Amino acid sequence: MFPRQAWYVAATPEEIDGKPLGRRICGEPMVLYRGADGAAVALQDFCPHRGAPLSLGRVVEGKLVCGYHGLVMGCDGKTLSMPGQRVRGFPPIRSYPVIERHGFIWVWPGDPEQASAQRLPPQHWADNPEWTYGGGLYHVKADYRLMIDNLMDLTHETYVHATSIGQPEIDETPCKTTLEGDAVVTSRFMDGIFAPPFWRMALRANGLPDDQPVDRWQICRFTPPSHVMIEVGVALAGHGGYSAPPDKKASSIVVDFITPETETTMWYFWGMARNFRPGDRALTAQIREGQGKIFSEDTEMLERQQANLLRWPGRELLKLNIDAGGVGARRVIDRLIAAEQAVGQHAVTPIATA
Repeated sequence: MFPRQAWYVAATPEEIDGKPLGRRICGEPMVLYRGADGAAVALQDFCPHRGAPLSLGRVVEGKLVCGYHGLVMGCDGKTLSMPGQRVRGFPPIRSYPVIERHGFIWVWPGDPEQASAQRLPPQHWADNPEWTYGGGLYHVKADYRLMIDNLMDLTHETYVHATSIGQPEIDETPCKTTLEGDAVVTSRFMDGIFAPPFWRMALRANGLPDDQPVDRWQICRFTPPSHVMIEVGVALAGHGGYSAPPDKKASSIVVDFITPETETTMWYFWGMARNFRPGDRALTAQIREGQGKIFSEDTEMLERQQANLLRWPGRELLKLNIDAGGVGARRVIDRLIAAEQAVGQHAVTPIATA
């Protein structure tokens, strides 16, 4: 189950390239395309004539044309025309609220009357010229909550990502989890250690030595319905750690927008936003490549984990102190789902400050 009264990332702007894009969000088959004014549109992926997927059609002058018999759809879900037929009396198909912001296409699968731009999660880095972003998309065959568990408990880095960002100090340093309204925050601070390979590269990229002790931090923040932003970085030891001046550290935000496709599959929009050398495209590509390999390791683990959970559905999983962040996030999700069910899909999610 997943909250529906919320904004989810459905696509990147580059994915809507003149052809319709079919994508299932929270179990809802949708077709995304751009109308005549260039604005992104999301409709139910269902032709009202014979039920063909509209995503198999084409876009002509901002109108969606079914690839089966040529039925033309408007951006509001109403039928407009069809060769040799009268179709304006057809009932409209569902249209979904859409916003293009922060470099992503967002859709609202719930009650459209509750969709508001004020409920988009704020991203201070997205429109700031001092920051840059690079990322990608994975389709993962696992429950989206398993990815949230993974991101809120970074102790797995020591084992899954041993050659890039993992190190024993992650296991050895306790983490702290707090609840801030509907946000769950898990943080870990490691002082006086040596940086792992990925962060040695980041130090060099920021003009800093990579062979000196550093203070390292990980601050994982979950916000509903399924977003995890992770502040990560290293600073030369003795300069204030997280609060060190920019010329003494390399830091960034790991961006994770996790969009449920079905109960056991997800769309995972991942990336990294950084505020050092933002104009260096080669560095952005290098970080994206390295981060993509890290997340591919997560993908393999989560898909195998999902297969095991389906194989043994009755097995109860252990909950340890390192699981506090994921457990807290699941409680928030469960509460939002229960609230929606209690009022028949008319619950209001908390409003974020944009």
